Amino acid sequence: MSQNLYVTGAERGSGKSAIVLGMMEFLLGHADKVGFFRPVISVSDHPDCLIHLIATHYQLDFPYEAMYGCKADEAHELLAADRNDELLSRILDKYKRLEAMCDSVLCAGTDYAEAGHSASEFDFNADVANNLGCLIMPVVRGDDRTVAQIVKATTAFKMALQERDCDIGAIVVNRVDQVQAADVRQALKRSLRGLIPGYVVPDEPSLDQPTVSDIAQTLGAECVYGKEEQLTREVNDFKIAAMQIPDFLKYIEAGALIITPGDRADIILASLMSYPSTNYPQISGVLLTGGQILAEPVRRLIDGLSSLPFAVLSVPADTFTTTINVSKVEARLEPGNNRKLAAALGAVEKGIDLKALEQLLSTAIVTRVTPLMFEHDLIRRAKTECRRIVLPESDDERILRAAEILTLRGVAEIILLGNEETVQEHIKALGLHLEGIEIIDPLTSERRDEYARIYLKLREHKGISLEMAYDTISDVSYFGTMMVHLAHADGMVSGAVHTTQHTIRPAFEIIKTQPGISIVSSVFIMCLEDRVLVYGDCAVNPEPDAAQLADIAISSAKTACMFGIEPRIAMLSYSTGESGKGQAVDKVREATRIAKKLRPDLKLDGPLQYDAAVDASVAKTKLPGSEVAGSATVFIFPDLNTGNNTYKAVQRSAHAVAIGPILQGLNKPVNDLSRGCTVTDILNTVAITAIQAQTGAEDR
Repeated sequence: MSQNLYVTGAERGSGKSAIVLGMMEFLLGHADKVGFFRPVISVSDHPDCLIHLIATHYQLDFPYEAMYGCKADEAHELLAADRNDELLSRILDKYKRLEAMCDSVLCAGTDYAEAGHSASEFDFNADVANNLGCLIMPVVRGDDRTVAQIVKATTAFKMALQERDCDIGAIVVNRVDQVQAADVRQALKRSLRGLIPGYVVPDEPSLDQPTVSDIAQTLGAECVYGKEEQLTREVNDFKIAAMQIPDFLKYIEAGALIITPGDRADIILASLMSYPSTNYPQISGVLLTGGQILAEPVRRLIDGLSSLPFAVLSVPADTFTTTINVSKVEARLEPGNNRKLAAALGAVEKGIDLKALEQLLSTAIVTRVTPLMFEHDLIRRAKTECRRIVLPESDDERILRAAEILTLRGVAEIILLGNEETVQEHIKALGLHLEGIEIIDPLTSERRDEYARIYLKLREHKGISLEMAYDTISDVSYFGTMMVHLAHADGMVSGAVHTTQHTIRPAFEIIKTQPGISIVSSVFIMCLEDRVLVYGDCAVNPEPDAAQLADIAISSAKTACMFGIEPRIAMLSYSTGESGKGQAVDKVREATRIAKKLRPDLKLDGPLQYDAAVDASVAKTKLPGSEVAGSATVFIFPDLNTGNNTYKAVQRSAHAVAIGPILQGLNKPVNDLSRGCTVTDILNTVAITAIQAQTGAEDR
C-alpha cells in the first residue's frame, strides 16, 4: 500500500486535524517510512501546529523545511500576480523531494484561515491534490447540521471534486452528533450509492474544548506558574472575577478559567484555596490581565507552597480585551496531551472502517498525470545524468533566460553559440547570472577546420568543395549539429529564431537515422488536464506512405516509453475497422499491418477514428474487443495536414500544454522549437533532449 493521501477540510471548522492524526496512525501501521506534508503554512503560526503535532508525536526525522511547500504570504503574492503554475510548481518540487525519501506521504490541506475565501481555497486544495497525484479525502463538518443538511453538503462537495476530476478516496463527515451518527451513516450510504466510501466520525466533546495551553499560545501568555501537565487541562468556560470574594465564589464552575487583573491578590489566593476544598469545583487555571506583576509578599506566599494545583498565566492586555480574545480561541491537538490525542484517535477509529480503507489504498491506482507533474518529472530525470546541450541561438532573449534557469537548476550543461563578446553584453544587459557558461563562436573556433573536413567527407558525393564545407560549417545550426555528431555535445535544441528546415536539415545530412528506421519523424507530447498523450507526426512529413507511417508508429511508441507513457497506439483515419473504403483508409490499414508485423509486441490497432480511440463507450460500439480502442495513448495521424491541425485544435480548445516537436529516428538528439516558444517551452525541450541523450547512450 503506497498510495499517497491528501486530507483536506471541505470547509472551515471541519475538525480536519483529528482525521489527519488518525490517518497518520493508520499509515504508519502499513509503511516503514511515512512522510507528512502541507502545501501552504501560515506565517504567524510558527512552527505550523499540525506539522509540529505530527512530527513530534510520531518522531518524524524530516527537517521542518521539508514538510511544507511555501508560506502563506508567498502563496498570496504569487496568486495575486496570476502566477498559479509557479506556486504549484514550487509546492510540487518540495513534495517530490520528500516523497523520494518515503514509502508513503500524508498531505494535509490548508486551514481556511481567511473568512470569505472558502470557495477559492477549496479549489486550490483540489488543484494541489491533483498535481501531487494523491487520493483526496475531504472532511465535511457535521456539527450543528441536520441529517439532510449533512447529506446535501457532502453531495455538493463530492460533485465539486468530481467536476475538478479529483480522485476521491473517501469522504469523511466529522463531528457528527452521536445521536445522529447512525442516521447520517445510512443516509450517506444511500446518497453515495457505494461508489465512494463515506465515513461518519461521531463528535467527541472533549476535542472541542480548548486547553490552558491553547489559550496561552493563542494569546502569547507568559506562564507565571504551572507544570506541563497542568497546561493540558481543558477549559470548559471562563469567568471574569471583578467582584469581592464572597460573590466570586458563587460563580466558580468545574473546568473554568478565572480571568482577573494581576493586582487582585484576593482573587488569586481565593482560587488557590478553592481547588483543594471539597465544597467547590476544581478550576482549570487563572489568567492575570494588565501585565501587572504579583506583589512581592503574595509571590513569596505562593512560592512557599509545595506545589500549585493549576497554571497561572499572565497577559499584558486589559481584562475586556483578554476576555474577547479568550472567547475566540479554538481547540487544538497538541503533542504531549496524550489524553486528548487518544480521544481523537478513538473517535476516528470508531468512525472509519480502517480495513476497508486499507483495501482501497492497496488497490487504488491514480493514473492522472497533469502538465505540471509531467514537466516536473522531465526536469527530475534530466538532472539525474547531466548532459551537454548546445543552443545555437544565443542572440535570443528567451534562449538566454532559459539557459540561466537550466544552469541554476542543474538540468543540463549549456553551450551557447555566437560571438562571445556580443553574447556576454546581452547577458549583462538582461541582468542574468551565467558566469562560466561556455560560449563558442563558429567563425573563430579552432574546431572549424576539423568540422569542415568531416562535413566534406560526409557530403562529397554531392560535389561540394572544402571551401563550401568551411563556409557551411560556420552556420550555427551546422556547427551545433556537428558538435552532437562528434560527441562534443550530447544534443542540440534550436528553432526559436530559425525555421524547422534550418534546424533539422543539418541533422539529416550529418547525424542521419538510426539503424532500421527509414524516416525521421516528430511527435508532440500533449499534456491534457489529467493525462499525457503522444501525437505523431505533426511537424515533419507531409504525406508518409504506409511503410513510413508504420515506422512513425514504432518510433512514437519508443518515444512514449522513454517518457513513462505506456504506448497503446491508434492508427488514425476517417474510418474504424473494416467499415471504410478508399485510398486514404487503405494506407492506414496497410501501415497497421506492417507495424504489427515488425513489432508484434506492441499494442497497436487501426484504422481508428479519434472518438473510438479515446472514448471507451464509442470503442465498445465501433471496435469491441480492441486493447487499444477507448484507451489509446499514442495517436498516429495519416498525414501532416491532419496531425498539425489536430494538435493545434486540442492545444487551444482543451488548454493543453503541447511539448515539441520532438524529433525521433535520428542517431543523436536534435530538437526543434516553435518560433513562438516561451522560456518554459525551451526548458521542457532541453530536458527532453537531455533524456533522449541519456537513453541513447544506454542503447549504444
